[in-house]
Amino acid sequence: MIPAKTSPRNRIRRGFTLLELLLVLAILVVLGGFVLVNFVNVGEGANEDITTAQLNALKNQIQMYKINNKEWPENLEQLRDGPSDPAKKARFRPLINEIPADAWGKPLSFKMEGNGFELRSAGSDGQMNTDDDIVVKGP
Repeated sequence: MIPAKTSPRNRIRRGFTLLELLLVLAILVVLGGFVLVNFVNVGEGANEDITTAQLNALKNQIQMYKINNKEWPENLEQLRDGPSDPAKKARFRPLINEIPADAWGKPLSFKMEGNGFELRSAGSDGQMNTDDDIVVKGP
C-alpha cells in the first residue's frame, strides 16, 4: 500500500512558531518590568519605615534619659556612655548598647531645640536637610 500524500493542511503541528515564542517572551519582559519597579518601591518604603521606627525608639530612650538624669543628653553617645558629670555617671545605667544608624547605614543627627530635640536621618540620598530626610521631634 502506498501512503497517501499529506498536504500542508493535514500536517500535525508539533511546536511553536518563532512569532509565538517572541510574543510570549515580550509579554514576560513587560510583566517582569512591572514587578521590578514595584519591588524597588516597596524596598525603599520599607527602609523609610525601619528608619522611622528606629528614630521613635531612640526618642523614647532620650526621654528616659531625661527622666533618669533630670537633663537632656548633649549627644547620642551619652545614652550609651552616661552623663559627663562623674557624680551622675556613677549611678547611670546605659540605655543603648550602640548608637544606631539609619536603614541606609548612615549616622543619625541629634540636635537640641529649646526644650525639645530633633532626630534626623538623611534619608535615601544620604544628604542632610533635603526633602527626603526623616525627622522625629521630641518635647
